[in-house]
Amino acid sequence: MSAANFSLNAQSRTNEGKGASRRLRRLDAKVPAVIYGGGAAAESISLELRELVKALENEAFYSHVLTINLDGKPQQAVLKALQRHPVKGLPLHADFLRVDAAQKLTIKVPLHFINQESSVGVKTEGGAITHFTSEVEVSCLPGDLPEFIEVDLADVHVGTTLHLSDLKLPKGVEIPVLALGHDHDQPVANVHATKGDAAE
Repeated sequence: MSAANFSLNAQSRTNEGKGASRRLRRLDAKVPAVIYGGGAAAESISLELRELVKALENEAFYSHVLTINLDGKPQQAVLKALQRHPVKGLPLHADFLRVDAAQKLTIKVPLHFINQESSVGVKTEGGAITHFTSEVEVSCLPGDLPEFIEVDLADVHVGTTLHLSDLKLPKGVEIPVLALGHDHDQPVANVHATKGDAAE
């Protein structure tokens, strides 16, 4: 877990619709958003564009419990969806889910692949690594939410594939899809022989 602490200032907004959202972005340099869940009604809010862009530069922001200071009142939430401009990449709209410390949440967290260069399958067996995914959906209490999950490739031989069930999860963290059975144990990464070798 990281000590990173993300806090965003937000204001309630009453003007709905595409025209109002466009004006908000163009004239006020703000991003329309919605915050919902946690047993309370969904609220339309706006965030400072500059503040949100800066926060989005940090990978941890996407898998962290955030503090949204809505009209000065703090609410705990996680980012559930983000819409970006297709060309400029700037955020156009965000969805935040309120979190309750006593209720599990389901959220995607990034995978960090470590020891790739020193992997036995690469260093001594001449293999190459393929990543099949860069994130995994986990379920846990907000207080147990990991910033990322490490995938250690140090002891992975050529011909070996790591699956979701091979990930070492922090205490209190589960991968919900694994409860659906063996067919859902998706591959995460493998070390394979490079072209020119007899083995595949």
